[in-house]
Amino acid sequence: METISEFFENLSYMTFSTGHLGPICLALVAVIICYQLLKQFAPKTVAPVSKFFSRHPLIWICIPAALLIYFVYVSLGWNLWVSLSDWENGALESSYGWGGFGNYIKMFTSPDFWPALKNTLLLFCLIPLCLVIGLGLALLMDQGLRGTALFRTLILLPFALSFVVTGTVWAYMYRPTGGVLNSFLSMLGVDVAEAMKNGHLMWASSNTTIMPSIIIAMVWQFSGYVAVIFLAAIKNVPTNIINAAKLDGAYMPRVYLKLIIPQLKGAMGSCITILAMYALRSFDFIVSLVGYTTSSAWTLPIWMYNEAFQNNNFAYSAAISCFLLALVLVLILPLTYWTNRRN
Repeated sequence: METISEFFENLSYMTFSTGHLGPICLALVAVIICYQLLKQFAPKTVAPVSKFFSRHPLIWICIPAALLIYFVYVSLGWNLWVSLSDWENGALESSYGWGGFGNYIKMFTSPDFWPALKNTLLLFCLIPLCLVIGLGLALLMDQGLRGTALFRTLILLPFALSFVVTGTVWAYMYRPTGGVLNSFLSMLGVDVAEAMKNGHLMWASSNTTIMPSIIIAMVWQFSGYVAVIFLAAIKNVPTNIINAAKLDGAYMPRVYLKLIIPQLKGAMGSCITILAMYALRSFDFIVSLVGYTTSSAWTLPIWMYNEAFQNNNFAYSAAISCFLLALVLVLILPLTYWTNRRN
């Protein structure tokens, strides 16, 4: 209860700085509860109000719409203004005067910008990998073999895990000494110690292999989800078309290639959009796997976090977040439009 009270106090302070948010919310909830009770036990007393609500049913979405506009779009506008403010780097005291586009110029000329952008876009490699592996698993499960239900549950289990859990598990697997991968290679007869002396088999501890290691772990987490989406789409293909093709003498590989897979474009578009969004917001996954101080694994979200909470460059961090938002819109909106158009 103390934590909840502290949360609402902080929320009230950040929103209005007057401390009246709690009483306003409680009063609003009390009015709604009283109205529902009167509507249930004394409907005549609230008959005019009920008629008004029945004629204007969309009025009930005004409150959630207002909250959405404030906490999302107003917050985005505030963040944009902070990025253009004269809030000095390293200053803990806020300042919201006009500061121009200096933070954006500093961002684009920073030596950390292009590596962070490259790593962010490199995470998109998980999309084709997940699509290929997921399609293969879906086709395997579509054969109706014994144990398919258990297999489907097992491959979907990684997606049910949080990014923090997955990152922590793979961090232990990638450990050069005592890690699961190197221990397994040792059992196969590989001289792991000699390879480590030459800079090999370091996995997430090497600057050259850290991003492929992150992508492999993310592919492990999302391939099962993609497979289930593809399997559901395959099951929706009309069976009469498949049976007609079989009667015409078509083999199953040709049926899959010519009839079933071309009808998976809608499911493929949805998977691409979801995977792209997860790739752009994989902050907690990378931090759990390699930490936020490894510059070779910096993406735009991790760079933004370091500038804000390690260097206290809040305006500069806001500029990075605005650029990340623009990147999300540029990459995600066309995918979403293409998916809806195909559907």
